[in-house]
Amino acid sequence: MLAAAAVCPCPPLLVPEVAGDASSEMDDARAACAEALEALATARPERLVVVGPAQPVARGEYPAGSRGSFRGFGVDLDVTLGRGPGGERALPASLAVAAWLLDRHGWDTAPVTGRGVAETLTPERCAEVGRELAPDGERVALLVMGDGSACRTVKAPGYFDERAAAFDAEAARALGTGDVDALAGLDAELGYELQVSGRAGWQILAGAAGRSRLSGKLLYDRAPYGVGYVVARWS
Repeated sequence: MLAAAAVCPCPPLLVPEVAGDASSEMDDARAACAEALEALATARPERLVVVGPAQPVARGEYPAGSRGSFRGFGVDLDVTLGRGPGGERALPASLAVAAWLLDRHGWDTAPVTGRGVAETLTPERCAEVGRELAPDGERVALLVMGDGSACRTVKAPGYFDERAAAFDAEAARALGTGDVDALAGLDAELGYELQVSGRAGWQILAGAAGRSRLSGKLLYDRAPYGVGYVVARWS
């Protein structure tokens, strides 16, 4: 069963060393992520699964101790996802950001594993994955990494799309209220057009939650670089 969940954005700019002189611009987002992780720890799960978008070669499962790096962003910084022997594959960027957040929090509540998923995963498959990750009889927590649309302004990575703000607003509302049905009903095709990297993870969360009736709280909802960033906690 799903005991708790946290939803966080996954831009490498969350890591101060990557953001450099612009680090302070993400201070509020980092503080919100810390609050969301604290809610996960308070729930005392038996296992934490981190879900995040990944390119084809990086999709699939990552065991505890898997390693990642921000060297591709010009920073000599390595991270580890939880404690364990790890594996041969390097973490995708989304899970590397999660590993950094967990290390910053001092996470030691429960073992951690990761799952890299396709941004194009169908809603039906997302629901199946969610149920697989949070089976009955085990207290599981999810840390779901992913961003909203990348089309909120003309300077955004995907340029401006007038549909982006409404999509992000509905996603933020659903994440902030624990509205499983609304999350499951997000338009996957529209999300792909708007470059929403978090849509699949949010729908996996909906599948994991099922009818558990967790309450949600929206902790952060902004688009500082024309990309929608949302932080929420479910408990």
